[in-house]
Amino acid sequence: MTDNKYKKLGLSLVFDALGMISYAFPGVGEMSDAVWAPLSAWLMTKLYKGSAGKKAAILSFVEEAIPGLDIIPTFTIMWIYTYVVNKEKNVVVQSE
Repeated sequence: MTDNKYKKLGLSLVFDALGMISYAFPGVGEMSDAVWAPLSAWLMTKLYKGSAGKKAAILSFVEEAIPGLDIIPTFTIMWIYTYVVNKEKNVVVQSE
């Protein structure tokens, strides 16, 4: 499980970097967001399962579709939510 956890972190960092690449090509880069927005949403649902993954996919799509918001590292934030913030909730539920 730990390997999968850090594999997801690596993929999240790569996907966030890909989302920010549009800043390298002003004007043309925003056109790439038309392709990247739905792709990032799909990738989010594959990387993070369940309702949390679906909600994150919607946020990822919106964040990539709206110009200027590409700087937000949505995949990395979802990783932190899943493995740091939500981890505490999972430990409490399992111990009961």
